[in-house]
Amino acid sequence: MVATLTRLVGDLEAAQDAVQEAALTALERWPVDGVPRNPAAWLTTAARHKALDRIRREGHRGEKEDRAMQLLEGTGDDPLPESVVRDDLLRLIFTCCHPALAPEARIALSLRTLGGLTTAEIARAFLVPEPTMAQRLVRARRKISGAAIPYRVPADHELPERLPAVLAVVYLVFTEGHTATSGDALVRVDLCDEAVRLARLLAELLPDESEVHGLLALLLVTDARRAARLDSGGDLVLLADQDRAAWDRTLIDEGHEHIETALRRAGGQPGPYALQGAIAAVHALAPSWKATDWSQLVSLYDLLADVHPTPVVRLNRAVAIAERDGPADGLAEIDALEELTGFHLFHASRAELLSRLDRPEEAADAYRAALDCRPSDTERRFLERRLAGVARA
Repeated sequence: MVATLTRLVGDLEAAQDAVQEAALTALERWPVDGVPRNPAAWLTTAARHKALDRIRREGHRGEKEDRAMQLLEGTGDDPLPESVVRDDLLRLIFTCCHPALAPEARIALSLRTLGGLTTAEIARAFLVPEPTMAQRLVRARRKISGAAIPYRVPADHELPERLPAVLAVVYLVFTEGHTATSGDALVRVDLCDEAVRLARLLAELLPDESEVHGLLALLLVTDARRAARLDSGGDLVLLADQDRAAWDRTLIDEGHEHIETALRRAGGQPGPYALQGAIAAVHALAPSWKATDWSQLVSLYDLLADVHPTPVVRLNRAVAIAERDGPADGLAEIDALEELTGFHLFHASRAELLSRLDRPEEAADAYRAALDCRPSDTERRFLERRLAGVARA
């Protein structure tokens, strides 16, 4: 609703206000009048009326506002602006990813404004404290206001410059959906499905971009495991223990096609999403955990660390090294990642390797450290079971 209204009125803040006012009206009227047959349509119509009322109240209007009045009243043509981006939400993500903002600010602002993520969830995605992320969002909004940066749809030739930030937004929306950082559910299906939808649109929009195909492949192959990630009791099942027969082979096959396209388009220099998609494909095509080609995975992680040198990439590489060379070598790699001490998967990975090295007391301490990082409810239950197991040892 926000995306569509922004296209009509040309003002993100006004669109957000109109949608919020419509929601408040619904909270007041629906308990009395009953929930309408089509709640979404009711809210959309109410939001249009709110936006129209606001423009009328402002009195003096320019050509832009008169045009918005015509569109909101339904008296003017409603063509999409001259852009190859035809989806309202995707268009607004491109709009928010303005090059005048710092890359992280573009991504965070889009996630907060359009991705439905809370400040706390965004902070976890960036591995920073929540107050730090809140300050970044405030600074981004101030810069937009102070510099009079317009919320306009970028021209087609501006899209490649904004593409990396847009890909990051879609990726992080999916990541929050794949492993929710709060709540009882491990997976937020709505976020996963929306991220896949946006990635498909990007692949149609920019078919020659390697990283677009790499991102779509990564999302498809990862989402293919959804049905196997929880047992019948709703508890987390690690990749090593999942029933691979429950994986969606149609999604895996589609993802594999996009990986091949991404690598062809890369011209011998694959980017981070193409490489992550290739890593996911190696896991998906392996008949079992033990039969996984760990040497190939370590090589892919080496390439990924060159183009995307983040601590999380190095952590995943360390896990692959543990499987290829043994837990002691993997633990040595993990222990060098001091910057991840606030990340629960850092401690959980250490705990797993310490347990395999028959060091149960140290493993128990590592599991307790992981629990102190406040993982999601599903992950917390899993870590508590592991902690109980090593505590008995």
